[in-house]
Amino acid sequence: MSSRPRPPAAPTRRDFLSGRALRGQLEESGASLADALLEEQTGRVIPDAGPTVRVQTRAMACEFAVVMNPGPPRQVMIASDALDMIHALEAQMTVYRPQSELSQLNRRAAVEPVAVEQTLFDLLLQARDISEETGGAFDATSGPLIALWRRCRAEGRIPTPAEIADTLAIVGMHHVHFESDQKTIAFDRPGVELNLGAIGKGHAVDRAAAFLLQEGLDAWLFHGGYSSVLVRGPHAGRDGWPVGLRNPLLPHERLGTLMLCDQALSTSGSNVQYFRHAGQRYGHILDPRTGWPPSHLLSVSVVARTAAVADALSTAFFVAGVENSLRYCDNHPEIGAIFVRPPERGRTLSLVVHGIPETSLFFETDVQVEVPTRAR
Repeated sequence: MSSRPRPPAAPTRRDFLSGRALRGQLEESGASLADALLEEQTGRVIPDAGPTVRVQTRAMACEFAVVMNPGPPRQVMIASDALDMIHALEAQMTVYRPQSELSQLNRRAAVEPVAVEQTLFDLLLQARDISEETGGAFDATSGPLIALWRRCRAEGRIPTPAEIADTLAIVGMHHVHFESDQKTIAFDRPGVELNLGAIGKGHAVDRAAAFLLQEGLDAWLFHGGYSSVLVRGPHAGRDGWPVGLRNPLLPHERLGTLMLCDQALSTSGSNVQYFRHAGQRYGHILDPRTGWPPSHLLSVSVVARTAAVADALSTAFFVAGVENSLRYCDNHPEIGAIFVRPPERGRTLSLVVHGIPETSLFFETDVQVEVPTRAR
């Protein structure tokens, strides 16, 4: 989702729970929704967002929020409980806390099989399956590569070919062995490390959103860090929710608006996190097959049924490129994608759109859109 400057003195969850904020928090659509949009484009009215109530927290180094239609105070309490789940999931999945379940797994699994809690085991199985389906473009064992590039960036250099080769020797889901009956995981060599940074936020959104549905809340927008979004139910008289798409060249501007209905959206790109060395720009997303950042796309947005799948595939598609990703989509018709290519010689942004109805997508800037033949 796109962003704008944060409003001052945003109400806290405590404000909501005490009722102090309810009077004033039938918010105008908010930064994360498609507010302040153009009235019309090519004869079509761009969907606008209506009043909402927002409850938010900070976890996994970003903001998580539940955005709801105005309603009874009970829904705020339920949303707050759902957000509390995010903190518990972070405590389980993070690799930055030595006592987390994932950190303990990484320390022990090269020595002996380690028993893993059921939902975490299932998530890691899903990560393995997506890795296999995408030819390794998504890989949850990329942590050592990330650490190598982070260390080299701090030293003002890029990794050497030897460092890349040594690190690739411990990257790959084929090093991770699952025993489904016992719910154990083992690594086949020291140094292998699981990192859920490219799927964990989406998984957390899915888990917390399931709680909202269980408690009877069936109309909301749930996001994690604006890049992982899941929506359910109607909003402002429409079947779904309008979500802003960020311009990858101008992050503070909106590229367009996408109407989502009971769907998830995730966007990956290197427009915000990158560094320059010797005149070359290096993004933070790494190809786990080569050890180097890909450079053929500016961003990829993926629409899927769950936030975890959208999260993982947006990374995989950014790494794999347009043609390989479209081949994946051919076998998964439920997946939609928007690929943003760099402009050539000052031309407008070039987009490839697959599996997203024209009636759901509204652009606010001049773009050149290609619809692949296979998607027509």
